[in-house]
Amino acid sequence: MARPRQFDEDRVITAAMDTFWRHGYEGTSTRDLCDSTGLGPSSLYNTFGGKRELYLRALGRYYETVTAEQIARLNEPGSAKERLRAMMLHSLDSDLDDAEGRRGCFAMNAAAEVAALDPDVKRAVRRCFDRVEDELCAVVGAGQDAGEIASGRDARTLARQVQSTYYGLRVLSRVQDDRKALLATVDSALADL
Repeated sequence: MARPRQFDEDRVITAAMDTFWRHGYEGTSTRDLCDSTGLGPSSLYNTFGGKRELYLRALGRYYETVTAEQIARLNEPGSAKERLRAMMLHSLDSDLDDAEGRRGCFAMNAAAEVAALDPDVKRAVRRCFDRVEDELCAVVGAGQDAGEIASGRDARTLARQVQSTYYGLRVLSRVQDDRKALLATVDSALADL
């Protein structure tokens, strides 16, 4: 008879997400995962199937939490440009204040490190990016309807432009300490809409 699980699976996945986020996929060992989750190797593998499967679950948790936070920020009250700016500034300030060593965006880290080599990781990352793009498109469209953003350009194209700036800032903030320079990029990108 199998023993019942003695751990909180959600807590384990969140701990694994934080570990992968800090160290990357290749930089995270089974020992690191056992240390951060409190599980032994056999429990980790019996429950999740292996490091790769746990990584995919961690990307799913990122979508459910951090991507959901990005979407929530875009749905807060305010004009379209205020909401776009709030999303970018929140992430920028989080990245600059990150005591964990400027982890950046977990989905972007996965895109750069693993997605080109693993179609399942690529799908998981794309899911995050597509969700953000769709919401950015809705915000840009609302801004166009309100006359705040020029309506002569395709909303999807403008959303992708904002998204590219946003993700670029997430990378730059890992090595750039000058908040004013990063903020100037945000303001310039929004002024161009």
